[in-house]
Amino acid sequence: MSPRYRPEPIDRAAHVRRSVQLFNAGEYWAAHEELETVWRSIPDERTASVYQGLIQAAAALLHRQRGNPHGNRVVGQRALDKLAGSQHPAVEFETEEFRRILERALREGGDPPQLRTRTEDERY
Repeated sequence: MSPRYRPEPIDRAAHVRRSVQLFNAGEYWAAHEELETVWRSIPDERTASVYQGLIQAAAALLHRQRGNPHGNRVVGQRALDKLAGSQHPAVEFETEEFRRILERALREGGDPPQLRTRTEDERY
């Protein structure tokens, strides 16, 4: 078992909702913390890796906000690597379009992606 994994129960839906609100408001550090709480609760390493990519995306955008191009580039590339590939079924967030927009934002300085759940019907 990974030292990352902490099997204490959490209200995952509440953390997902809060991370969406914070991320989309540009509160990347707080969103990072919410996402990390979920990440630590996931036993499956592939699912956890996608969450780690979202955490790193928040960190990269925080570096960008603070004017740190090196942190933006290095952490951003790690996020892109972890978010590569098709949508993981156990991840509540839409990641394919998110990754495309994140890549453009990190490389060209465009608008950051919005974090959103996969379906409009899901209420987290």
